[in-house]
Amino acid sequence: MTEATLEHHSEQYEADLKRQVTCEVPVKALGNLAHQLAAATIGTSLKATGFIAAKSLKSRQLILHLDTIEF
Repeated sequence: MTEATLEHHSEQYEADLKRQVTCEVPVKALGNLAHQLAAATIGTSLKATGFIAAKSLKSRQLILHLDTIEF
């Protein structure tokens, strides 16, 4: 298992207005994805998909559980 923080940058439209979106997202990867994520260098661009869930039963903080990573 590998935990990391991904930095997201994009332009999105909200109510027909362009908006710059920047945020940091905590992520968790298991198995082969964990090895791929751990091997990535800081600053590497990637596309990740997964699902959002609570970090634990005691913590309601959200974390993205990775299903795929594309470098």
